Amino acid sequence: MSDRSQDVGLSPVGEASGRVWEDGAIELTILMPCLNEARTLPVCIEKARGFLARSGVVGEVLIADNGSTDGSQEIARAHGARVEHVAAKGYGSALISGIRAARGHYVIMADSDDSYDFGQIDGFVAQLREGWQLVMGNRFTGGIRPGAMPPLHRYLGNPVLTAIGRILYRSPCGDFHCGLRGFDRAAILGLDLHASGMEFASEMVVKATVHRLRITEVPTTLSPDGRGRPPHLRSWRDGWRHLRLLMLFSPRGLFFYPGAVMFSVGMLAMLRLLAGPLIIGSVGFDINTLVYVSAATIIGWQSMIFWVCAKIHGTREGIVPPDPAFERAFDDVTLERTLLASLAVFLTGLLVAIGSVVGWGLVGFGALNPSHSMRLVILAATTMLLAVQLAYGACFVAVLKIRRQQFGGGGMP
Repeated sequence: MSDRSQDVGLSPVGEASGRVWEDGAIELTILMPCLNEARTLPVCIEKARGFLARSGVVGEVLIADNGSTDGSQEIARAHGARVEHVAAKGYGSALISGIRAARGHYVIMADSDDSYDFGQIDGFVAQLREGWQLVMGNRFTGGIRPGAMPPLHRYLGNPVLTAIGRILYRSPCGDFHCGLRGFDRAAILGLDLHASGMEFASEMVVKATVHRLRITEVPTTLSPDGRGRPPHLRSWRDGWRHLRLLMLFSPRGLFFYPGAVMFSVGMLAMLRLLAGPLIIGSVGFDINTLVYVSAATIIGWQSMIFWVCAKIHGTREGIVPPDPAFERAFDDVTLERTLLASLAVFLTGLLVAIGSVVGWGLVGFGALNPSHSMRLVILAATTMLLAVQLAYGACFVAVLKIRRQQFGGGGMP
């Protein structure tokens, strides 16, 4: 038996499985984040160790303690678990540190509140052994016991956030936020996860999908937690953090599509209103409407430029999937060419502005008819603003390119 199996937290039974890797790693770490879980921690550890003894898996029970003050650390050690102290606060921080400290080739993680049964994780181990790199639990197929999940989470929060994640990332996961999941430790470490809070759960699924890890699901039963106190989860705050992460990791859906619609509609409306007022039934659209559609055009243009920057940065950081067509297109878009195009657009707007001033001079710089004069002014201002935005966007893209070349980043330019 490996010397490492003598450490506190390792199950000495299970040697018969032979699942000890050449690098000395054991087969499985059962990981539990912990923050003042003295009431439920003993039963969770006993169930986990019972599984190891029953299944013959060479494994350990690891508690990632996030600063408990109720004696959870001592309880964990007394029940045969190893404790990893995590100074950085947050659910994600505890799990990231725990994954790094794990000695197992595989890791199965779940909360230490007895809402998941660590004694019944055979299906996760079986799927991991078959080569799946992320094995997600699914509470909606496995069963949610009465009182285990608030109605707000069961019928709104989890289904909506999961649907958004599946649409944006084409993820196969039917329950993005199930706390019971198993994974290949090296594959998950390769995702470079950073989320410190509850949104860590979404980050893992999104990045695993983006990096095309092999993902499958196991039906999982959720039971009421046994802590007898309110959970650490805060529904609206943590729900927003999940949604924010899902949207920011998908710049196309958040910036490009809305921006393209605003720019296209705004530009078409501008072109029509520049020719004169538009009357539809009893409603007339004139220069006031022209100001608003000009603003929509500018906002849409800025949104698309931001999408380009976010996509380049996100691809380099591994949170946006590579896009070869995008890369090829922007290989030919140099800073110099874009600045020249920006200058041409700006000069066009400037010429329109000069033309409006000349027209004002023809009437002795006196009062003008706003319905006619403001059309040229709005067109000139809009054109010059679009040009400036394009120039600044090109400069920022150039900065991203320089950083990639300097540090040897791959993927996107």
